[in-house]
Amino acid sequence: MKGNTEDKVINIVLFILMSIVTLVTLYPLYYSFIISLNEANDIAEKGFIYLFPRKFTLENFKIVFTESKLAHSFLITGARTILGTIASVLFTACVSYPLSKKYLALRSFYIRTGVITMYFFGGIIPTYLLLNSLGLIDTFMVYIIPSLYSFFNAILFINFFSSIPDALEESAKIDGANDWRVFWKIFLPLSAPILATVSLFYGVQQWNSWFDAAYYTNSPDLATLQLVLYQIISQAEGASIAANYLGAGKQNINIIDSMKYATMVVSVVPVALAYPFLQKYFVQGMMVGSVKG
Repeated sequence: MKGNTEDKVINIVLFILMSIVTLVTLYPLYYSFIISLNEANDIAEKGFIYLFPRKFTLENFKIVFTESKLAHSFLITGARTILGTIASVLFTACVSYPLSKKYLALRSFYIRTGVITMYFFGGIIPTYLLLNSLGLIDTFMVYIIPSLYSFFNAILFINFFSSIPDALEESAKIDGANDWRVFWKIFLPLSAPILATVSLFYGVQQWNSWFDAAYYTNSPDLATLQLVLYQIISQAEGASIAANYLGAGKQNINIIDSMKYATMVVSVVPVALAYPFLQKYFVQGMMVGSVKG
């Protein structure tokens, strides 16, 4: 009885702590969402809201979506996310498959070299010079080729492939299958959890990336959603400072703040909608891919 009572107390304490952590984590996102759906004039008059929009409006999103460059940037970001994710997952899987084989010559050297890349970066200028020498600067492929491979994701693939019984590969080779056929017909179909996990990592990376668009492209036609949203927020910040300096009033400043919250919601929602479809594979893929069975 005493043990059961202690367990109940511990469970209650853990539940309260986790509820607090969840609230602290999710409330900023919820707050941004409700502010983006509330009239800026209402905020200027009555102050910020905390639970629900007082005066519901979609005007803030209308302002964001009327930005002329936004629609095109959606297409560019969507294209780079889809193409980049597919290419990166397949390329990483292809490289990781031979690295998962203990009989691969120089396997330890390749893995140690890959680990080094997780801790050291060549720098912006050397990277720019390399991409320029390859003819990738100011092209769409600058979004795809440099992000084809991540050794962190490769580690997940390597450990997952290593957990698949060797007997499957041996029986396939007895039947005449070569390495490529074994990989494509046996290992990939069994790798749905790790494929979904790595796809989520690459997809979020591609969707959120603005650094490469800002530094490696000059054409407005290649501007990504995150870069355009960053420019909108920067312009809004400048307008807010100017309005404050010129005494334009708290109302105008709150309109700008509401628009900034709307831009944040626009950038987060697509990833948030995609996550539930991959969540059932995510935990399994991380567990199996991180620790060899």
